[in-house]
Amino acid sequence: MKILSSLLCLLLYSATCLAQDTLNFPHLGEVLKFDDALDAVLPADAKIEVLSSGFEWTEGPVWVPGSPGYLLFSDIPRNSVYRWEEGKGASLFMKPSGYTGVTDYGGEPGCNGLMLDAEGQLVSCEHGDRRISVLTREGGKRTLVDHYQGKRLNSPNDLIFTREGDLFFTDPPYGLPNRWDDPRRELDFCGVYRLRKNGELVLATDEMSRPNGVALSPDEKTLYVAQSDPLAAIWKSFPINADGSLGDSTLLHDATADVNKLPGLPDGM
Repeated sequence: MKILSSLLCLLLYSATCLAQDTLNFPHLGEVLKFDDALDAVLPADAKIEVLSSGFEWTEGPVWVPGSPGYLLFSDIPRNSVYRWEEGKGASLFMKPSGYTGVTDYGGEPGCNGLMLDAEGQLVSCEHGDRRISVLTREGGKRTLVDHYQGKRLNSPNDLIFTREGDLFFTDPPYGLPNRWDDPRRELDFCGVYRLRKNGELVLATDEMSRPNGVALSPDEKTLYVAQSDPLAAIWKSFPINADGSLGDSTLLHDATADVNKLPGLPDGM
């Protein structure tokens, strides 16, 4: 069986750094290949370039096309979103990004996954405010969803739009200060949801203990979900039915045996 090889290697930069020579980025790390099929996507001699450094914990990179285009990404502990542009480096784009309260809210208050909607507006998964919001062109944020059946979401993590404008997203407990044991948690599961374009929120599946990264196949007939559970570090695929619901899942890859051998857990795709 072919193993889905997903790679996201974006090492991002401090807001205080000066512009860097775009031809002289340092290299770091290595690309681990589990299937030769990756060669059709990524050159065998590909290098990981360090665009920037000095952050606490970066997440959710999204490219904003334009002339020039630029990269947006989250620093979750700093409750900030930064903008990186080639030749200029990075600058603070938005703060606060995921928590607007005044009291301390643990170590992961900021936003996580970022996406652009069909209108080019920034949509973000907010840990601290426990919602998915859109940054409107008129200024300010608008909540897209923050409750399921009257109960607050855990802490939305990652998201992906369909071409029709529906939004799949994951909702593990990582943004809660005490995670699963946090007394503020209202749901007794970690869900994968589909927010329909008309505003209807549907629980797509609750079978995954810690759903994290989420992606669609190019034909949008399959949803892929990563599970960042050290006891079951897996990726699953779900067929998407004609009505938008998910069919029975298939185990795509099990990395549990590698948890103590390699850094990290299944995450973004």
